Amino acid sequence: MRILLFTGKGGVGKTTLAAATAAALAGRGRKTLVVSTDPAHSLGDAFGRPLGAEPSEVDSLLSAVQVDSRGLVDSTWHELRRELRSSLAGAGLDSLDAEELTVLPGVDELLALTEVQRLAEGGPWDVVVVDCGPTAETLRLLALPEAISGYLTRVFGWQPKLGKRSRVVESVHRLGTHLESLRTLLTDPSVTTVRLVLTPERMVVAESRRTLSSLALRGIRVDGLIANRLMPAPGFWRGAAASWMRTRRTQQNAVLAELTEAGFGSGLVRRVEHRAVEPVGLAALLEIAQELYHGQDPLAGNGKGVSPLLQVTESGEGYQLRVAVPLGQDAEVDLARVDDDLAITVDGFRRLIALPELLRPCRITGAESDAHGLVVSLAGNRGHG
Repeated sequence: MRILLFTGKGGVGKTTLAAATAAALAGRGRKTLVVSTDPAHSLGDAFGRPLGAEPSEVDSLLSAVQVDSRGLVDSTWHELRRELRSSLAGAGLDSLDAEELTVLPGVDELLALTEVQRLAEGGPWDVVVVDCGPTAETLRLLALPEAISGYLTRVFGWQPKLGKRSRVVESVHRLGTHLESLRTLLTDPSVTTVRLVLTPERMVVAESRRTLSSLALRGIRVDGLIANRLMPAPGFWRGAAASWMRTRRTQQNAVLAELTEAGFGSGLVRRVEHRAVEPVGLAALLEIAQELYHGQDPLAGNGKGVSPLLQVTESGEGYQLRVAVPLGQDAEVDLARVDDDLAITVDGFRRLIALPELLRPCRITGAESDAHGLVVSLAGNRGHG
């Protein structure tokens, strides 16, 4: 089974391209489910039919579903939260503190991701295509399994006080185990990949570059970028309208060239031209898929594979640690040592990365960036780690 996650800045057309990709996959004989976790609920509009919280058939091999994250919160999280509050209060914690400790930021997004996993693993699907929310929401969604696992460790690390095999211990254990399975699912490049949709505008491209860095930090593979809504080339047309289209397309091409020159998107970008009529229905979506994939397998992606996030080499009296994170020239990067972890922050997105055992006795002596990511220099006594 494969999972394709489509995301991008709001309004770039990711829902249409996710639906088109799903339609093309089904057209090639694969049993395909397209899932929307976007609160905008626009997937049904792309197919021209209403969708519910359970998969409904769009075509013989294509089904679609709109995840209702608010409904999942009402039906699932409230029960577990009541258990946690009751157990914490029973362990002697003030009721107000127990209430605060069981507030879980991002639970809506977490349950949406949980529902995607349930649908993917519980159905007959060869491929699950996910129309995610806008980029900011998606990054929170994809960071949640790791972040909440850390939260559970900090808050419930004193489990013996709660009594042996108490309900809350069992509940937290189940949740933690499930979060680990989500993290594994997301970071397995043979199963899950991301298609990042953008329009050729400098502000959108800047956000896309930050998104690429954030996803790389989390070990999530991006196997393609899609530049949507390119102005059609006017050819030999004359007149004011043709001149405007020609100028606009030239600007768009320049933005995409800058993206490639900066080391982002080289060999990764597919292009889709703007249409005068909003594409609705299978026929229109398959037409877009043809332009997008040119008859090739949509599952193949257009990436060059994925490099290991961390690589260590000997250098002088110490080591160099390469962190494969794409960086723009204006990226804001901060490094810090936190016990045996390396804290990396890129444009506001932070992740703790466990240092290889070899490097834990070492100290950071410097860092620089190149076209392939960060290179951190460390000094230490070889043979004593």
